[in-house]
Amino acid sequence: MSVSEIITDGGRRRHWGATEKLRIVEETLDGRESISVVARRNGVAPNLLYRWRRLMLEGGSVAVAGDDDVTSNRQVREMDNRIRELERQLGRKTLEVEILKEALERSRPKKSELAHALAAAGDYPVSLVASTLGVGRSTVYDRLTGRTRTRGSYTKAGDADLLPRIRQIAAQRPTYGYRRIAAVLNRQLRTEGLASANHKRVYRIMAADRLLLARRYTERPDYGHEGVVVAIRSNLRWCSDGFEFTCWNGEVVRGAFIIDAHDREIIAFAAVANAGISGSHIRDIMLEAVETRFGGIRAITPVEMLSDNGSAYTARETRTFARQLGLKPCFTPVRSPQSNGISEAFVHTLKRDYVRVSPLPDALTALTSLAGWIEDYNDNHPHSGLKMRSPREHRALVSATA
Repeated sequence: MSVSEIITDGGRRRHWGATEKLRIVEETLDGRESISVVARRNGVAPNLLYRWRRLMLEGGSVAVAGDDDVTSNRQVREMDNRIRELERQLGRKTLEVEILKEALERSRPKKSELAHALAAAGDYPVSLVASTLGVGRSTVYDRLTGRTRTRGSYTKAGDADLLPRIRQIAAQRPTYGYRRIAAVLNRQLRTEGLASANHKRVYRIMAADRLLLARRYTERPDYGHEGVVVAIRSNLRWCSDGFEFTCWNGEVVRGAFIIDAHDREIIAFAAVANAGISGSHIRDIMLEAVETRFGGIRAITPVEMLSDNGSAYTARETRTFARQLGLKPCFTPVRSPQSNGISEAFVHTLKRDYVRVSPLPDALTALTSLAGWIEDYNDNHPHSGLKMRSPREHRALVSATA
């Protein structure tokens, strides 16, 4: 006769309630029995009990750290679904708004008129109507209060008297633009004891009479500059730019400098009070920089001279003089100050660390202090690009290891 074994526990359970899970996990936390024993007694796989225990401990740590209740995974999934549905609806509404705006752009009535009509009805706030239609809020308010006036073409008393003079100057000097014509015109007016005309007024008169010069679209070969500004060693690329700040008494100090794109040392600088930096100043600091770095009047190796498109740098005499010194003029793209970022960074440092924290009663004090500021910058100012060393410390280290 064979012996049969009868199993009465009903088999392994596949679904456990939250209360039962919590009870079983709490049995493993008292430390009296191992997790395997607790799992065998309750008919749970040990790895499953380990997972329950880990989830409970992680959830408890999150709740303690956030000082809040633990959110179940089911609630998180429901919230995620709700967020996705709201995002879908928001995207649809945004698309509808864009379609309405484009249809409004193509419609015949002006947006300002529609905004005024909606705001006058009083159903919506004026600010909301203005932002939705892309109209200035002040414009809508002005139309509601009746303070607006229609603007026609530009007209000003006395323009008819100035137009013959402008035509005569433009005929005599066909290459002059509106600024130069305004200067010649004002010279004539001052000679006759008449009031001068603003250059913007001259521009409007010439634009109305079609006397403006055509814009030049020719490319200059020296203006192309792309790539990284920082050089791999000294005396490969120098950067130059100007700076300006105002003293307490209203006097303005302007200057220019040359900085090495590798070691960040200010090699030469020039500054003037209540005047502008001319090409002569730029040529002087070029010669001073070459003499300082190479001990002569010509660079031993070609050095790129990077600057912006200011007239002092792009003048023919300045470019010719730079090539005679062994420098290669390079110019940043128009409206791209980041292409000369090293110079821009020094100007920011000069104003932040020296100008704004120093007494500047007048221009004489500023010019006297400027040399000390630059000397202190070269000797003591740390640079993150130089591993927090000053320019001269970096140069000394390179010379010692060369």
